[in-house]
Amino acid sequence: MNPTCLEWFLPLAEGHRLYAPDIVGQPGLSTQTRPSPKGNGHARWVEDVLDGLGLERTPFVGLSYGAGITLRIAGYTPQRVSGAALVSPSGIATSPILRMTHEVVVPMLLYRMSPGHERLLRAARPLLTEMDDDVARQIGAAYRHVRLDTRLPRMATEEELAAFRAPTLIFAAEDDKFFPGEAVLARAKEIFPNLKAAECLQRCRHIPSRAAFGHINERIRAFLGDLDGS
Repeated sequence: MNPTCLEWFLPLAEGHRLYAPDIVGQPGLSTQTRPSPKGNGHARWVEDVLDGLGLERTPFVGLSYGAGITLRIAGYTPQRVSGAALVSPSGIATSPILRMTHEVVVPMLLYRMSPGHERLLRAARPLLTEMDDDVARQIGAAYRHVRLDTRLPRMATEEELAAFRAPTLIFAAEDDKFFPGEAVLARAKEIFPNLKAAECLQRCRHIPSRAAFGHINERIRAFLGDLDGS
């Protein structure tokens, strides 16, 4: 999924250098050793990545699980984050477990037990605002061939983010089956000391539409421009 995620944010490359490392322990080419989402393992991994790239302080753009990892580094070593733009973020608010099980987990398990095109579409549909065959196939491949880590990054707290003063931009999806938009935005206003904007993407699921991504990229580009000028 990492090349696909990079494609969604590719317009940002017109004015910025983008780094998109495979998240450690997630589907991709990195080691499959999985840090516990309850501790600071992901934050220490991000530190290692930044040190390897020679980056002392940089803005972060995070989608879903990647947004949750951004929160981990923001709480662990906030001086390394100059700004954060988070899309459909984990780590802020979640749906009730029964809703996620019924709408996401059950279709996934049915597809794994008996793969087929229709079952693939049913498994991908709760995540995608617009059906995309390439993305659906990637989701299906992950469901069938990867031992998925079902643990989400732990919820960020107001206390751990108290020292995180970097500007923050949030985009939450109205019909996100994992992280419902209104709940995410309400809690974001409570825990971020420097929340510049928080927007609910209307009629969007966990992975927003192409039009929504166009809007998101325009907003993030302006956001990064403000950081460059500060």
